[in-house]
Amino acid sequence: MSLSTVFQHFANKTSRAAGQPMTFVGAVSVIVLWAMCGPMFGYSDTWQLIINTSTTIVTFLMVFLIQNTQNRDGEAMQIKLDELIRAVKEANNAMIDLEQLDEAELDRLRETYILLAQKARRGVQAGKDSAEIIQEQLDEEP
Repeated sequence: MSLSTVFQHFANKTSRAAGQPMTFVGAVSVIVLWAMCGPMFGYSDTWQLIINTSTTIVTFLMVFLIQNTQNRDGEAMQIKLDELIRAVKEANNAMIDLEQLDEAELDRLRETYILLAQKARRGVQAGKDSAEIIQEQLDEEP
């Protein structure tokens, strides 16, 4: 197994475990235990340093694990959406792989779809049904 595969497996398991209720209960228990030890250590700098260092390390590592999982989930979602666009006859195949466009191009496309949505809402307010509005929009396309 490659290092990448091992990391992905570890990241998946860890991110799943981190989102479980018992993990939250465990984290709260650690904090309560640490707080209860305060009087025993005289609320010293070392006592505070233990929790600060521990939480910093855990947070630092979790950022990378969760980011890895979210990146893969996002890529998988984009591939699925691209396949749906490709498979639906009426869909605009130019919408495939939009995440590769720059900000200005995305803004231009967003404006186009905002205008389409506004026009559709006006159609609904005028009493047209969804199928009629969609057909009108398809008929207007170049």
